[in-house]
Amino acid sequence: MATEEPKFELISKQDHIELRRYPAFIVAETFVEGDMNAASSKGFRIIADYIFGNNVAAGSALDKGSEKIAMTAPVTMEPANAASQKIAMTAPVAMEPLPNAGQASQMPQAMQGAKRWRVHFVMPSTYTLNTLPKPNNLAVQLREVPAKTWAVLSYSGFNTEAGIQQRTDELVAWLAAQKIKTTGSPQLARYNPPWTLPMFRRNEIMLEIQ
Repeated sequence: MATEEPKFELISKQDHIELRRYPAFIVAETFVEGDMNAASSKGFRIIADYIFGNNVAAGSALDKGSEKIAMTAPVTMEPANAASQKIAMTAPVAMEPLPNAGQASQMPQAMQGAKRWRVHFVMPSTYTLNTLPKPNNLAVQLREVPAKTWAVLSYSGFNTEAGIQQRTDELVAWLAAQKIKTTGSPQLARYNPPWTLPMFRRNEIMLEIQ
């Protein structure tokens, strides 16, 4: 499938870890509760419903047309604490946990055991916030993510909470060894449809760096 992915500048690469600079992009996001698998499924359905036409096209009256939006990759998840506000994000579609108040930036919130998640799709680059259709579902929000630098660990195979926590710990340890400080929470980005064989799946753990 020819799905658009967000563009980035590759700063450096060591084995399966890269440092990337992403320009600003727009995401559609939602907040869901449950374990990783349940939240991933629920969040995907909510945002897919928006891009498949449960929306009002920009410039249309409320009783007029909707607009289908092309699917992008990856889908991203991030754990979120109960006090977080709902914020829209861009592609990839990701899951990410948010750190507790006062938590050190070098110690991102754990993926394993998180019960609240932010799930987001990056919107196609042809859109702006003004030209994107408006979601009919108030659970879907749109947000522009500013340009950021990320450390990214890539791997294949299935995802389990224990597995993604192990990958996250590996990335955090590598960054600490490089004396690179992190900010924010880790994100799980997935690029493939669910029927993809494990060895062909592309997954990434992403951590914003200072």
